[in-house]
Amino acid sequence: MLEFNILAGCSSDPKQIQNLPDEWFEFNAYVQIGENGVVTIMSPNPEAGQNVKTSMPMIVAEELDVDWEKVMVEQAPLNTELYTRQFIGGSWAIRRGWPILRMAGAAARQMLREAAAQTWQIPVEEITTADGVLYHKNSRKSAGYGEMASAAANIPIPKEVEFKDLKDFKIIGTSTKNVDGLEIVTGKPLFGSDVQVEGMLIAMICHPPAFGLKLKSVDDSAARNMPGIRDIFTIKVMEEDYLRQHFDTCTFPELVAVVGDSTWEVKNAKEALEIEWEPISEHKITRNDYYEGIQEVTIPAGLENTEDHMAKMAEMATKPAKVIRRDGDPEKAFKNAAKVIERTYTAPFLPHNCMEPMIFYANVTEEKAELAGPLQKAELTRHAVSARLGMPEENIDIEIIRLGGGFGRRSYAHWLIEAAIISQKMKAPVKLQYTREDDMTSGIYRPAYSATYRAALDSDNKLTAYHIKAGGIPLSPLIKATDFPAGAVENYLAETWSVNSNITVGSFRAPRYNFLAGAEQSFLDEVAEIAGKDPIEFQLELLERARTNPVGENNQYDAGRLAGVLELVREKSGWGKASPNVHRGVSAYYCQGSYAAQVLDLTLENDRLVIPRVSCAIDCGIVVSPDGAVNQTEGCIVDGIGIALYGGLSFKRGVPEHDNLDTYPMIRYSDTPKSVDIHFVKNELDPTGVGEPPYPPIIGALANALYRATGKRHYHQPFMNDD
Repeated sequence: MLEFNILAGCSSDPKQIQNLPDEWFEFNAYVQIGENGVVTIMSPNPEAGQNVKTSMPMIVAEELDVDWEKVMVEQAPLNTELYTRQFIGGSWAIRRGWPILRMAGAAARQMLREAAAQTWQIPVEEITTADGVLYHKNSRKSAGYGEMASAAANIPIPKEVEFKDLKDFKIIGTSTKNVDGLEIVTGKPLFGSDVQVEGMLIAMICHPPAFGLKLKSVDDSAARNMPGIRDIFTIKVMEEDYLRQHFDTCTFPELVAVVGDSTWEVKNAKEALEIEWEPISEHKITRNDYYEGIQEVTIPAGLENTEDHMAKMAEMATKPAKVIRRDGDPEKAFKNAAKVIERTYTAPFLPHNCMEPMIFYANVTEEKAELAGPLQKAELTRHAVSARLGMPEENIDIEIIRLGGGFGRRSYAHWLIEAAIISQKMKAPVKLQYTREDDMTSGIYRPAYSATYRAALDSDNKLTAYHIKAGGIPLSPLIKATDFPAGAVENYLAETWSVNSNITVGSFRAPRYNFLAGAEQSFLDEVAEIAGKDPIEFQLELLERARTNPVGENNQYDAGRLAGVLELVREKSGWGKASPNVHRGVSAYYCQGSYAAQVLDLTLENDRLVIPRVSCAIDCGIVVSPDGAVNQTEGCIVDGIGIALYGGLSFKRGVPEHDNLDTYPMIRYSDTPKSVDIHFVKNELDPTGVGEPPYPPIIGALANALYRATGKRHYHQPFMNDD
């Protein structure tokens, strides 16, 4: 594991280097204090722009009661013995880390107090702290943390400590600069692309051009003689008998590797290869699925087309599916309804398009493997690397480097294994670099989805029954029907289905909810209109039922908190008070432990859509880092609008029809909201996620605003192609 120190590696400020302590004292896995009072706090989870490298140490520093200006932050190395759940995904980092990080800071503070008490021969209860200084009021004694660090580090870590009262917080909830901010804006080396090691070779891979094909033969005679090329060979990423874990998705198990001295030389040689591909046969793999457990998965043969996908989803929407929830008697309620509304929504496959394409460094010897790169789930990936290399896990080090975008894409680390195999073969350090085309065409997409909703209204326009039938290729977005409006409707039915495919898919920002929220909130908006009700009032009535007299017991949302963000966004947006040329859509959703509601304002200027403002209310408990939370919310809103308007990857005979951003449209600055007003619900609940929850509802808010602006309901994403 390569160790580093942010300040020691920075030559731009000699004063900071001079002020580094000569000696450090370790208190626990998260806290080190120098003899001069400088504090190093380890940030355990990977940083992908979600601000955990700042917000997680803020929690430790708060309970430690230290001056934030004297804190240095370092990325913790992968160490499953010291840290728990050392990965990112599902907006769990702060949720899971909150009690652990508070304990780390509070324990170190208690150890310092006990050291001072022993030194001054006074009861520890009389020792107070503030900004990294220990005080005894009666004797007027004081000492900086650094003065007591040596003695305190030898005191046993306390098993129980008292946390600060929330009213005494001085760091949590304050505007705090991103600890990597200066390095990012000045272009300092931080990312996988920046890794440079003496003697390092560059590698690239060639994979089949279509899903449903595999390698047949390769003629490398021309490429092998090109300048700078060291070797060309085939690799097998995973052995056939390997039990794949949930994130061990591998699209193309056999690849051609090209290794050379420079990126340009390797890229030219790669393009000179003459490769034959042949169709795959249907086959099976064994996988330990997160939801289903160990199962045998069939990988079908064939070259798939988007037109066939759409036809199959339409067919499945008309067939009975697997029932996963039933409340009351929905069939009877629909039969007796005065009105029945039925709508079907679809969304295509989506690539992640991280700013930095997949990349990883590997140096594998007979004794050990040193790996470094951007990865969301290093602790889960090390097992796969160990199995493939035939090397004990304790001999495998994975250095966690800042991600140039993740969004779920970097949860699946086949490229790390590829880098390790290539390094092992070359007996040299190697940096594997994907091109943008490699990244966009090598799989792990958001699945294609479809959902059919039905609502039954009685003669008083009261919602009496609700039915959702949702599925996807190859995974359904509907795994458990425990979210709103389940629990709010007397008669409720949920069905799920899926259609197998050889196109590989995986997590995408706010998995499953990124589709379901937009579809559900668009549908409820239309139901409210047919019922002659304001859309916010309509949902608040349902939430009141779920709060006071819920249907069923398995409802995993707090109806009061969801209603709270709807009421807050109604107030802050001035709902019902917009000028005639402003068209508004509203949406609210619960996911990843948090509640978000949004009102999107839309105007038409010379037949062009303009979004002057988005108002957003969020209930995510205590907001640790307001700056980071605002940035994440703004990013979710912009990202969601872009996906809804433009996102979609189609296939023709297994070939992705877009392989770079010149043909795959992304949101442009002119499409983004001119302003975003964000309002956090103030409470004292433990913090929950904010990197994903504001993402899903914005799609519904946009769809509903578009309807009011144009008179057209949008049922199929991307909206710009929905004729």
